[in-house]
Amino acid sequence: MAKVLLAEDQSLVIQGIKMMIETDSELQVIGEAQNGREAIEWCEKQWFDIAILDIRMPEMDGLQAAKEIRSRWPDMKVLMLTTFNDDEYALEALRIGAHGYILKDADAESLIDTIKKCLAGGLEIHGDVAAKVVPRLLKQKQSEATPQAHYSLTPRETDILMRIGEGKSNKEIASELALSVGTVKNHISVLLDKLDLRDRTQLAIFAIRNGLV
Repeated sequence: MAKVLLAEDQSLVIQGIKMMIETDSELQVIGEAQNGREAIEWCEKQWFDIAILDIRMPEMDGLQAAKEIRSRWPDMKVLMLTTFNDDEYALEALRIGAHGYILKDADAESLIDTIKKCLAGGLEIHGDVAAKVVPRLLKQKQSEATPQAHYSLTPRETDILMRIGEGKSNKEIASELALSVGTVKNHISVLLDKLDLRDRTQLAIFAIRNGLV
């Protein structure tokens, strides 16, 4: 069962989200925080498979908490949750290394699906947010992107990078390319080294900027 940390400053909202999450027998909310600082304190004493963080909270907001979690517990997944359909927040969340971004008005099915895809290693962005963020990333392509050929990527590495940009998990990539999950992981490690990137999220952004998606 996946252990979930939920950080949201409104009690009624946190209880409603908790109830939606726990309709799935594979997910359990075992930590509840009302700000980013409390979320960090929870992480210091308990392991979570995924931390779901509201963007705007008192004392320490979700973006600050996400940055610290990604730095101190890099294997913990982070999903940003907000009512603010704002591309700047989404872009910053991606830069930090969040594994997903979903709006609070999502229904239980969408929320659970997003959580599970993040847990599986995918990159999930709510449709409304993606519609604003992806064009922003593409606009940066001309000024910020370095031609893909410069990095001497092999065809197989390019295939994997493209699928990471599509938000697919290692298991999905392995299935599509007839590879083992271990082989996919090895290719991703090589890609991170070649491209001098920190994590899977940065690989996804690179793929989008370089026109692979």
